[in-house]
Amino acid sequence: MALRETDDISAGAAGSRDAAKNDGRAEARALVKQMNGAQRAATVIIAVGDDRAGKLFSSMNDDEIKEISTAMSTLGSIKATVVEEVFRNFVSTFSGAGSLTGNLTGTERLLSRFIDGDRLEGIMEGVRGPAGRTMWEKLANVDANILATYLKNEHPQTVAVILGKIRPDHAAHVLACFVEDFGNDVVSRMIGAEPVKKEILARIETTLRVELMATLVRTSKQNNHELLAGIFNHFDRNHEGRFMGALQERNGESAEKVRAFMFTFADLARVDPAGVQVLIRAINKDDLSMALKGAPAEILELFFGNMTARAAGILRDDMEAMGAVRLRDVEKAQATVLLVARTLADKGEIIIADGSAADEIIY
Repeated sequence: MALRETDDISAGAAGSRDAAKNDGRAEARALVKQMNGAQRAATVIIAVGDDRAGKLFSSMNDDEIKEISTAMSTLGSIKATVVEEVFRNFVSTFSGAGSLTGNLTGTERLLSRFIDGDRLEGIMEGVRGPAGRTMWEKLANVDANILATYLKNEHPQTVAVILGKIRPDHAAHVLACFVEDFGNDVVSRMIGAEPVKKEILARIETTLRVELMATLVRTSKQNNHELLAGIFNHFDRNHEGRFMGALQERNGESAEKVRAFMFTFADLARVDPAGVQVLIRAINKDDLSMALKGAPAEILELFFGNMTARAAGILRDDMEAMGAVRLRDVEKAQATVLLVARTLADKGEIIIADGSAADEIIY
């Protein structure tokens, strides 16, 4: 009888341990399910050790390293059960690893073993995010448009708390980026705001650190579509058509984005009158005559209207005297004119409006 009772007690204790273990695994599965790909990858890299981590990093490009390193530096403490769940097929290898800690210092130390100084600094700059000791100081260095784009998807009450923690001038710029109804809602909540509990503020800071800083790493990268558009702007029509056609076949969406960034000959209509006169003086007259052959009426009027009657007459005579010309010669001359226009715009000598109300020219 006593033996049977002892067996029952042992069986009960074992059952409790199994239940607790199963609960722990269920919790780990739930946590891992909430992790994004970069966080899971960061967990693996921390767990495998420096040597294996170095081999993994060496096969990645800088953007991938930045994204995973950002996740790694903000993981904090990771339970062994979570590590086991991430590795699923490798539990036997990593189940004894215990808890892990991912932080900025450890991440930089690890990367320094495999990446040279300049490249490492560039990666860590992206990982660290905007300068500042606290999250609120960091937000003060985030572009207002980027911050507003992130916050517009948050609850107005959360946004009110965040804007109440940053500099007034920066908060004003962010508010100005919101649509009217959302911005008004945020302002109303700021008026009626009460002191925020420390744990709620801590959660907001953690969310900003994990989500917004990772977003900034991606958005701070040079816009590849804009970069490619700048290259395409230097092509003649034949080469532009060739490369744009190939891009269109492979990725139509990207091709459209590149076109949106490109500066075409028709876009000269966005140059202000004073700028057109500067442009005329800077362009070789033979190039201008050739470039205007077959140009839209709007562009012809733009140039002729900003010349004296005599100069416009001479230019028309030169264009007529050319007779028939090759299309490739016209395109080459137009590319030359566009290059001069972009150079002058970069120097601030002419203004090329972007079409928005904020970019309207006032005299």
